[in-house]
Amino acid sequence: MTVGVALNATDPDNQIDATVRLATEAADAGLRSAWFGQTFGADSPQLAAIVGREVPGLQVGTSAIPVFGRHPLVVSGQALTAQAATHGRYHLGLALGTKLLTESGFGLPFERPVARLREFLTALRQLTGTGTADFHGELLTATTPIPARVPGADAGVPLLVAAMGPQALRVSGELADGILPYLAGPRALAEHIVPAVTAAAEAAGRPAPRIVALVPGLVTDDADAVRRTFTEQLAFYEQIPSYARVIELSGGKRAADVAVIGDERTVAAEVRRYRDAGATEVIFSATEIAGDADRRRTWALLGQLAG
Repeated sequence: MTVGVALNATDPDNQIDATVRLATEAADAGLRSAWFGQTFGADSPQLAAIVGREVPGLQVGTSAIPVFGRHPLVVSGQALTAQAATHGRYHLGLALGTKLLTESGFGLPFERPVARLREFLTALRQLTGTGTADFHGELLTATTPIPARVPGADAGVPLLVAAMGPQALRVSGELADGILPYLAGPRALAEHIVPAVTAAAEAAGRPAPRIVALVPGLVTDDADAVRRTFTEQLAFYEQIPSYARVIELSGGKRAADVAVIGDERTVAAEVRRYRDAGATEVIFSATEIAGDADRRRTWALLGQLAG
């Protein structure tokens, strides 16, 4: 099982330089992959490409680019460029996004997200697999009057989806290589998410999907203080129905209830629970929230588990 970390550099001088420094430290700690979120700031495929060039051997991924406000031709070009830059170590994650950020940020109606995801993935798989597309859907069109191939990325790009709901899991099983569930604890994974996406993949004649579980967590001696911080920082997700549902399916009431917090033995045991629930990869996020000492302590443990 691969163990990695989501990086969120907050250096006010230069986010890119700070991210490369963190990625180097993560690799030195034994972590296998580094993942980058996508909001309205740094472009995550570019960031992944830079890190992948600067830190040889480290797998890099985007988690995750919303399908609203983007087009498969543009995202394919970004992903293939990152794949060529990293010599095959880039993983592309997509997401439905949220109504709040889609409508307030892009001015687009958040309508038929699962249908858009299906069309986006269909066109994107053509593009990343062959460098060409001839897709005409209800919601988008993607054609290539000139080739979209990027030499050096001929093996394509693994496509993952931040899917947790039944419809998104079905589409992901049929068309993607795996999923990137966030705030989904072992119970939700084992009882709901992994069976649904695996069944969809089997029905479509596809290989067993990757289950890349993103987990907020930290090794610390002050679990109560860290949990309070997580409660504040993760509260936003409780307003989003898909996250609220998966938190409840995990046995929690607040998003922080799904966070993995404690000493090395506690955190290691929880990572094993994710593995037993079907996770093929575990990625810890928000490891920076309590300062560098606890972050480094967390990365040291995760590096041991990755080894």
